[in-house]
Formats: sequence, structure tokens, C-alpha cells
Amino acid sequence: MSRLRLLAGLGFGVLSGLAYAQTPIPHSSAVTGYALIDTQHEAPAIPPPTRRDSITETFFGTAVRDPYRWLEDARAPAVKQWIAAQNAYTEKVMDGFAGAKAIARRVGELALTSTQQFDPEIAGGTLFYLRQTPPQPQAVLVAKAWPAGSAKVLVDPNAVADTPAITGYWPSPDGKYVAYGTAEGGNEETTIHFIEVATGKLLADALPHAGGGTTPQALVWDADGKGVTYVRLPLPGSVPDADLQFNAALYHHALGTAANADPLEFGKGLSKVAEYTLLGSADGRHAAALLHYGDGAPDAVYLRRGNGGWKLALGTDANVRAASSVNQGAAWAGDRLLVIAYQNAPRGKLLALDADGKSTELVKQGAWAMHSVAPIQGGFLLVEVRGPDWRVRQYSGTGKFVRGAPLPASGIGVGAIASSAASSRALISYSGWTIPSRWAEYDGGNGALKTVFEVKPAADYSRVVTYRLDATSKDGTKVPVTVIALKGVTPNGARPAILYGYGGYGITSAPRFLGSTLAWLERGGVYAVANIRGGGEFGEGWHADGMLGKKQNVFDDFHAAAQALVAQHWTDPAHLGILGGSNGGLLMGAALTQHPSAYRAVVSLVGIYDMLRSELWPNGQYNISEYGTVTQQPDFEWLRAYSPLQNVKPHTPYPAVLLITGVNDPRVAPWQSRKFAAALQAATTSKHPVLLLTRMHEGHGVTASFSQRVGNMAAAMAFFAQELGLPAETAK
Repeated sequence: MSRLRLLAGLGFGVLSGLAYAQTPIPHSSAVTGYALIDTQHEAPAIPPPTRRDSITETFFGTAVRDPYRWLEDARAPAVKQWIAAQNAYTEKVMDGFAGAKAIARRVGELALTSTQQFDPEIAGGTLFYLRQTPPQPQAVLVAKAWPAGSAKVLVDPNAVADTPAITGYWPSPDGKYVAYGTAEGGNEETTIHFIEVATGKLLADALPHAGGGTTPQALVWDADGKGVTYVRLPLPGSVPDADLQFNAALYHHALGTAANADPLEFGKGLSKVAEYTLLGSADGRHAAALLHYGDGAPDAVYLRRGNGGWKLALGTDANVRAASSVNQGAAWAGDRLLVIAYQNAPRGKLLALDADGKSTELVKQGAWAMHSVAPIQGGFLLVEVRGPDWRVRQYSGTGKFVRGAPLPASGIGVGAIASSAASSRALISYSGWTIPSRWAEYDGGNGALKTVFEVKPAADYSRVVTYRLDATSKDGTKVPVTVIALKGVTPNGARPAILYGYGGYGITSAPRFLGSTLAWLERGGVYAVANIRGGGEFGEGWHADGMLGKKQNVFDDFHAAAQALVAQHWTDPAHLGILGGSNGGLLMGAALTQHPSAYRAVVSLVGIYDMLRSELWPNGQYNISEYGTVTQQPDFEWLRAYSPLQNVKPHTPYPAVLLITGVNDPRVAPWQSRKFAAALQAATTSKHPVLLLTRMHEGHGVTASFSQRVGNMAAAMAFFAQELGLPAETAK
């Protein structure tokens, strides 16, 4: 799982629904569902004062002022006091919101769905998956014989002190063992453990520093199930502390041996920002390592046969981009590795690599963009996307089209597929705006699709309807926008509306179950999602047009989406709010600084706002391949042009802003939010609040507990309701 990308789906549905739905914990704050901070001081009625220093840095002859640099040092007593004062101010303001308790309560009610299951995988005749029953804090790891068997909980982190999160799992080829990662406190520092499936016995082996945060975790089993190859960062003491989050490489661990003696297998010295995805064939005889140097960069594909060494099969010129937990663009089908490549094919083409690395094109580029691939007996399943629409198509082993899976034609997003080249049956997971997570058993022999699991929602979503708009961006590009409301809620020119966007790393903003967003729609509000460039909705070309020097296209697309909502009379600037997180937080910062009068309220979670100093945070160096670097003048020029912090203008009436960050975030420095909040508070001339909420026991949100996610959801919903004038009564 990789860095900024995991908040790609961050919207009300993801915060509150599917794999993470829970109820708020009834502590002190009615808005957030739990205490923001322990404080004995009464909060002021105005933002706490923030010291300004006279610090200037020069880049290629351009002087850049940085008066809030002192806020970068979280260990300084003055910064700790400032954080406490900001939290107290935010608490006071938001606790005064009319109707905050009611909307927070409704958010919690809607989050209480039935038991949820996600991330299925089949190995050795056993189905493995994660399961969570609201309000359970974290998901548990489950195994059951496939297709008909009784479910057994293998790992329950909720029974462990500090309630760690399961960050990933990897069954052995025969299904006898499962390796799984855990992390605590939101920092994502992964330790891998092993458990025997039949007995539930936890092995003594533990592999610390196994990725997480800056570099993704990855593991592949030996064919005999007696050892694993895995990603490991440097061990403490082996390098200076400043280098502990860099230079990941592959190590081999034999079960029953000491982890600190694990030998290096591959990758030392290749790149400071090396990142890996490891894939093993079903029988364990073959393995693939997809290696890229920083987020946004293409993969080089290495193959390993048996216990032999790693051999380069495809270089980065093939433009493979499969190394992502949200884009499974590679899979083993027997002895062949199937990979989606984008060289001279911006929507993708499917290649098959034999064990010797010889490449054959199986499926040519089509009108739809290729997203992911999964094996099935006699061939494979190909997941494709076009804007907000998704489909799954079956092909023979030679690449001949067989049929399409009978999924809904629109309004859904396809998730993980659990399948095997040895079986004609596959589990396809999907959800939609009004469809909670479902698993459908697809029969590759006759094309039949049967629902075998579905989450029961906490309310009736049958009144929800969707509309499609095409926004026209600054350069003429058409940008799809999905508008969601209840039946009978029609455009009146002033509906309280929320527009969500992400736009980065080739990630698609797919239709996902609305979950607690229904609390917004029930009162007559409108919710919209824009499929802007930088994502993968139309393939790698769509991503490439929104990265590096073309990043401004992302911001232009989003502004065009907002203008389309106004032009179609769904809302107006006085009732329009915008929402994003992580890379989408950067989008929020750029949107409000470039067009402050276009929006009335902004909620931005764990965002990047100071693009000129983001590289100082370890994960910022991994993001250079997506954004660029201030060490090169052309990159500096485009970064400076849109960096939100440097584009805050004094004496400007900014919209209401709520920034949320976590002190343990390994992906985006928490000081990013501190500096941006301070700058906006000092600059704005409007009477709208600029609030900063710092979560003291959270990170980027990847391993957040259920109550933490719902707390953030409730805070965002209450903020938008107050600032956009959402009616207190349910829409009729």
C-alpha cells in the first residue's frame, strides 16, 4: 500500500462506509464523537495569535518568505502550546455549531451497517479476507475453506493492547500459513507476523521495519512455504536516523530464524526511494518484483524462477504501473505474468511474460482504460474503467474476448477479485453509490453471476439518484462530474453542495457506497464527485496530463467542475463546499487560494500545502516523481506557481476552512497543516473561521480505528452543515 495514494477514495462514503464503518465513541466532543485534546484552558473567541519570523530562502534568484517555519518543529514547547491552543479554539467554535449534535448522531447511525468483508484472496483451497463488524475498532483476519466452509478468525487485533491495525496479509501457496502486518498509532511502521491456519498458532517469527508509510510493504512466499522474501527498511543503528525511511531492499527470511540475520536478496543501492510490489505464482515456483523509484514513476519488472536470482524482464520504458494496492495491474496466470503496460498505449495494453521474460501482447488498447487483471481457468478477467463507469470482461488465454460479467452498467466501482487459474469461479467485489459492498461469484464457464455476500446498510438508499455532467476545463478538456441527491431535490440555484476531488497518482475516484453521506442528502444537500485529470479514469494519459509540470490541469479541472455545478443551477458560490484529502488536500489548498470567491467552505484532511519544503519530509522525496523537485529550476517554477502556502494573499476574504491532520502521519508532515492554517488565519478578511484540528493519536488515516474515521466524518459534516446553511430538517 502506497503513501499518498491511500486517501484517494477519501470522501464521506469511505470515511464512514464499507470497510471502516463504526459508531462514534461518546466522549466529550459532540461534533467529533470523541475528545479533541485534553485542555484545562478556556478557548479564545478568536484564533490564537501566531508568531511571524523574518525567514527568507532563495531559490534560483527568487526570494521566498517563510514566517511560520518555526511551526515545523513539533518537539518545541512553543509549537506544542500552539497546537493545544488551536485545538481548543476549533473545539469551541465547532461545539457552538447549531445542529452539530444531531448531524453527528446521524453520521454514527448510518455507519452501523452489518458485518463487512473485504480484500478477499484464495490460496490452497482457502478463502482469506478481512472482516469488521461495526463498531469494532479494527478488522480481523478470517479464513474459510473455499467455496463452502466455516469462517474462522485467525487474527483479532481488537484483543491486543493498543489495538494495532492489520496492514496487509499474504497466504502461503498451500494456505498452511499466513503472514500478516500490523502497525500502531497511525504511524504505519509495519511488523510482519506469521500464523498457522489449521491450529491458529502464532509463530515466534517477527519481521520489523517491513515497510509502511514511506515505502509499501510487500512479501512473497517460497514454493515450499518455509520462507519468504520481503521488503525491509534499514534496521536502526545500521544507518543514520535520517536514512531509516529510505533504501528499502528485498531480504529473505527462513521461518524459525532470527530476523536481524536475514540475508539481503535484491535491491541494495538501486535507489534511495525504491518501492516494491511482490507477486507469487499460485504454486510458488515463480515470483515477480515490480520496482519503481518513487510514487508516480513506472515499474521495472523483474522475474525469479525457483530460488534463482532476479532477472529484468521489462524496463521502465514499457511504462508498467501495476505496483499499487488500488491498481492491480499485474497477476500470475499459471506460468505467465500478465501486466498492463502503457508504452504507446495511454489506455493500456495487456502483455504476457513467460518465465524467461519473453513478452507477448494479449489484448490491444481499446476505448476503455485497463485497470487491473486477475487469472481464471482458461484465461483471465480484465477490469476496465471509462470515467466513472467500470466493467469486467473475460478473455481466453490467447487474449480472445469471451464475455462481459453481468454487473450493473453504471454507478459502481470494482474492487478486489479473488481468483485462481485452477478454478473457473472467481469472487468479484464491488460497490456503488447506493450499493454497499458485495461479493459476486462469477462462473467463467457460463458467465453466471451470483451474489454470495452483501453488506446490509443502516438505512434506505432507494431515494438516491445520480446525474452526469460534463464540465469543460480551461484547455477544453471534458471532465465528468457525478451529482448525487435524493429524489425530488432539484436544482434551485442555491442547494448546499459538496464537491469532492483527488486527481493524482493515476488513482480513480470510483463510485463507492455513500454510507453516512446520506445524512447530508436527507436534508436536501447535494454531493458531487469530479473525475479530474491526475487520476486513472481514462488511463495513464489522464494521469500524465495531471502530474509534474501539468499539475495545474488538475486544479483547472476541479474549478471547471465547480463552475458546472453552478451553471446547472445545483448550487452557487455561497453554498458550495469542497472536500479532499492527502493529494486531494493539495487540491483543496490550490482551489481556495486560486479561486477564493468560488467556494464558501473547505474541508481538507492531511494535505500538502508547502510544496517548496515537502521534500524535507521523508515521504516527500518519494513524491518527487509525481510533483517534481525544487532543486531543479523548471520544477521550482511550477511548484512555486501553485504551492498553496506561498499563494496565500494578505487582506483576502477566504472561505471557511477546516484542516485536519494527525501527529503521527508518516506520509504528509503535520506541519504542513500548521503553517497553512497560520497563514490563512493571518490573511483572511472574511468573518468565516479558519480552523485546525490536530488528532493526537492518529496518522494519515490508513490505520485509523473506526471511531477515529467516524469522528472525522462527523466533524466535516457538521462544519459543512453550519457554513453552507444545510437545513435542520430532513428533506421531504
